[in-house]
Amino acid sequence: MDEIIRMLEDICPSVDIKSCDTLVDDGVLDSFAIVSLVGDLNDKFDIEITPADIVPENFNSAEDIWNMVQRLQDE
Repeated sequence: MDEIIRMLEDICPSVDIKSCDTLVDDGVLDSFAIVSLVGDLNDKFDIEITPADIVPENFNSAEDIWNMVQRLQDE
């Protein structure tokens, strides 16, 4: 999950990602940031995130993102 946190810190350098519980609901990740993150996740973890995976519940915390990545790797 440290890799996810580093990616989020790169996308949102002015935000303390480790203290954010709701990235989407708090407006930390806007649509551009999510698109950028999805590309990075696909490349880094060799997964394919589909539009069905891009729901707020998957992007509300670093842990949620990590869980999504793990689920997609297991498929």
